[in-house]
Amino acid sequence: MVRNPVDVLTTAMLDHLYVGVSDLARSAAFYAGALKPLGISELFRRPDDIAFGSDGKPCFFVRAGGGREPMHVAFTSPDRATVDRFHAAALESGGHDNGRPGCREYHPRYYGAFVLDPDGHNVEAVCHH
Repeated sequence: MVRNPVDVLTTAMLDHLYVGVSDLARSAAFYAGALKPLGISELFRRPDDIAFGSDGKPCFFVRAGGGREPMHVAFTSPDRATVDRFHAAALESGGHDNGRPGCREYHPRYYGAFVLDPDGHNVEAVCHH
């Protein structure tokens, strides 16, 4: 059975991802605030990295000693209002606007917002509904 590519996107799961950062404490504060509207919070800290996730499962780590090569990570949002809350929270947490919440031309139901973290990584929240 061939599935709609948008349906595949909305059901795909991110297992885990590491992002290298130049200042671990600053980035931890940014991600704690920015990811809170998405239901993602800090789970634990180790000397060189901090884990974020939900339901006790880590999926996103910030690791000291990086930040040289900007990357893009997109977090799934359950609805458009949560995308809006993510964008506001990320800006309040020290991020820089890189694309206000809104529809994008990637496909008809794509609604996303983009923020640059303290190291210039492009962090997105996206809803496909």
